[in-house]
Amino acid sequence: MEKMKMHSPNLTQDNIARILELFPNCKTEAKGEDGVVKVVVDFDQLRQELAESIVEGPQERYHLNWPGKREALLTANAPIAKTLRPCRDESVDFDSTKNLFIEGDNLDALKLLQETYLGKVKMIFIDPPYNTGDDFVYKDDFSTTTVEYLSKSRQIDSQGTRLIANTEANGRFHSDWLSMIVSRIRLARKLLKDDGVIFISISDDEYSNLKSICNEVFGEANCLGTILWKKKTNGNNMGYIPPVHDYILCYGKIVSETSILGFPLTEDYINNTYDNPDNDPRGPWTTSDLSANHEGPLFEIVNPKTGKAYLPADGRYWVFNEAEVNKRIRDGRIIFGKTGNAGPIQKKFLSERDSTRTKPESWWDKHGLNSDGTAEIARLLAPKAFDHSKPTSLLKNLVNIATVDEDIILDFFAGSGSTAHAVMLINSEDGGNRRFICVQLPEECSENSVAYKKCNMKTIADLSKERIRRAGIELSTTIFHEGWHKDTGFRVLKIDTSNMADVYYAPDALDKAKFDLFVDNIKPDRTPEDLLFQVMLDWGVDLALPITKQSIQGKDVFFVDGNALAACFDASGSIDEAFVKELAKHQPLRVVFRDAGYKGSAVKINVEQIFKLLSPATEVKCI
Repeated sequence: MEKMKMHSPNLTQDNIARILELFPNCKTEAKGEDGVVKVVVDFDQLRQELAESIVEGPQERYHLNWPGKREALLTANAPIAKTLRPCRDESVDFDSTKNLFIEGDNLDALKLLQETYLGKVKMIFIDPPYNTGDDFVYKDDFSTTTVEYLSKSRQIDSQGTRLIANTEANGRFHSDWLSMIVSRIRLARKLLKDDGVIFISISDDEYSNLKSICNEVFGEANCLGTILWKKKTNGNNMGYIPPVHDYILCYGKIVSETSILGFPLTEDYINNTYDNPDNDPRGPWTTSDLSANHEGPLFEIVNPKTGKAYLPADGRYWVFNEAEVNKRIRDGRIIFGKTGNAGPIQKKFLSERDSTRTKPESWWDKHGLNSDGTAEIARLLAPKAFDHSKPTSLLKNLVNIATVDEDIILDFFAGSGSTAHAVMLINSEDGGNRRFICVQLPEECSENSVAYKKCNMKTIADLSKERIRRAGIELSTTIFHEGWHKDTGFRVLKIDTSNMADVYYAPDALDKAKFDLFVDNIKPDRTPEDLLFQVMLDWGVDLALPITKQSIQGKDVFFVDGNALAACFDASGSIDEAFVKELAKHQPLRVVFRDAGYKGSAVKINVEQIFKLLSPATEVKCI
């Protein structure tokens, strides 16, 4: 039952509502004197609506703007003092897998991945919150300065809140969502290869705004098109035209380098498209138009059987000149219908195709439905364990048209893990070795949810990891391609504050009176493997490379991918020149030590000289 207001009416708000009812294009969002963003009237636009001539105002330009945009761009560029900590217990095949599952805020994750995966990701798929009025968006901290980022390493408010409800009532319905998405897309673009592609699933609510953002970030010329995906067989009773589709925006990083590969020709496609009714020795064929809409030859083509002359339709031209047409008629490559009584058409032979793939079209109505995604969740976890999971058939088709063997696929709104499942699925079918990187915030599951009650999942990240585990087991026990490496594992890496103590970033702030408390610049709860992954991030070393541990003169040394990186985090103060010389014999490309590990300052000074002598290609650093 609705409660009485028990106060006098807000006449200003009533007036605004009436104005916006008459002039909906004058609705905008702006920050008030109290700093709160709310729905207001664009008075410049209203003046123009009520004027019979051009009203003077700010200089017009084509762009999308909203309160908080500059802050969002600032936070996209601001550094963070965070790291990725490995979690072996939650991983699958930690030592051999090439896949990554990152648990934490995706804005932090995208920043942390910049050094390592800059320009290396072939495909990105994201399915962000749709901004329907009751969704949650990430609450990003725009207030801290770069120095504070580095020295404090704290990226959350005093309550630790990372998600906020984004309802129309809060006055920031569009602004919050746009600020959330633009910073992430800007960072994601940097990770793409020059021929990389991003697919973004979105509904009507933010489609136009998202397209404007993508045009701004990627450039309008790099828009590859929009896929309309039919997600359900019939609409509900909401809205005047019930929605049965979502949009999937497609952008390339550099359109001249990008190619959508298309779908591999299936047996069904070949059988339904090609035939050989005249037993042509060149094999099965199909027909195609002999004319095009670009300027070209224009002459009559006479049917030798009926004597009837044909011209192309108005505005179209033949694709060949007259001599070539006559030659192709003699060769049987141009025919006059399958009976010989119609106009000229081309024969296109399957054996002469210049591609084994067929280009996708913009309307996808046979690529899985929401109900298929729901059924997959029910089979692998429990019915209704996760809402609106994308079906693997949809994602598999996107992977199919955008990637080849060993490409990296990134999803930083991983949700239930559909993208990871789809990558493993397509690899099992064609023997590929594509890799996935998934990022998911550990958003808490409601205690009343099926995920919590029946699956014992405390967070969405937990649910996603378990879904991937079970999907991998399922795929490994079914029929698969003989060339598949069966990589159904993933390394779990969790975003956390830096392994380094605050003094590492701001030594000038050290209280000299408490010097003894800061002898060690590493936080006491961090392991050598934690340090290794932060070093790998800092040095831009692939986080999925194999890691081994050897003992050299009684000290543990990590070796990443053989000799790509060697790391000794011994802090006993016993690293001497003999140990350094023994390590140099491995000729690593990079080597790192802890400051506290050297036996003395003389050893530290001589380390670089020893490597220059025994392994001149080695880059030496310390923490």
